[in-house]
Amino acid sequence: MSNATLRHDWSLDEISQLFQLPFNDLLFQAHSIHRQHFDPNEVQISSLLSIKTGACSEDCGYCSQSAKHNTELERERLLPLEEVISKARIAKDNGSTRFCMGAAWRNPTDKNLDKVIDMITAIKDLGMETCVTLGMLTEQQTRRLKQAGLDYYNHNLDTSPEFYGEVITTRTFQDRLDTLEHVRQQGINVCSGGILGMGETATDRASMMQQLANMPQHPQSVPINMLVQIEGTPLYGADKIDAIEFVRSIAVARILMPESHVRLSAGRHEMSDEMQALCFFAGANSIFYGEKLLTTDNCKTNHDLQLFDRLGIQPSRIDEQAKQASA
Repeated sequence: MSNATLRHDWSLDEISQLFQLPFNDLLFQAHSIHRQHFDPNEVQISSLLSIKTGACSEDCGYCSQSAKHNTELERERLLPLEEVISKARIAKDNGSTRFCMGAAWRNPTDKNLDKVIDMITAIKDLGMETCVTLGMLTEQQTRRLKQAGLDYYNHNLDTSPEFYGEVITTRTFQDRLDTLEHVRQQGINVCSGGILGMGETATDRASMMQQLANMPQHPQSVPINMLVQIEGTPLYGADKIDAIEFVRSIAVARILMPESHVRLSAGRHEMSDEMQALCFFAGANSIFYGEKLLTTDNCKTNHDLQLFDRLGIQPSRIDEQAKQASA
């Protein structure tokens, strides 16, 4: 399938119909599309480090790092450069090709951005791809990140525009779209997805997928998170999403965005091996590696290697197409 045939005009009804397909038919369609664009037995590995934890002024209902929630999370300053480099080296030795850094900011100050840029430069010198998630960006800040050689910028939509206000009130859905537009205009690869299991409806999940798939360019990376419930956050105690419905969401994301890396992200430590295997079959081809995702637990590295071995999956090398896009 060439770029010319990628669609950016999906209707909500079309996407809802995909979700309603018989499970086997949906997975067959998604897996067939996946094989057209990727080696079905390769998974890209990223590592994620919280470089500044806690005291965020946002009120995201799922997040332990919000200053508005009583989660007893210890606040930390921005990590020193040497510690970040050390963590990146360990991640590379464990097979990660991309090092992602997250800071609990509504938006970075220019002074803080200077320090993050030093981290980006140092990690690229290790031969790894770089990704950061720093909150909202101005056009000028995005340009500076591009000049520093940043490969990916993560800024999740989180949920549908219709449900968004039930989860976050301190910024708008449009604010997120504006930051993603800055990133796209600078030619930085977009990493954007959402969180499932926050109390949203099936229509909300379809609507979020529509927003992602109908962007001018599909996000190069689409993280699909399963809510990790954290005591003290407003979403603690929400009804968990059904495992089959989660796998359906992976499959729909693969059909809508055939050339994107679809990443199993937060919540993976709560998934059975069988559920993860279904997700890989449905088109997921990226994971976060390591025992922490910012502040929440993740699968242990050794367990991931054992699962890959059982499934005949190999870690993929750095994506040359993504490297060229960010050059």
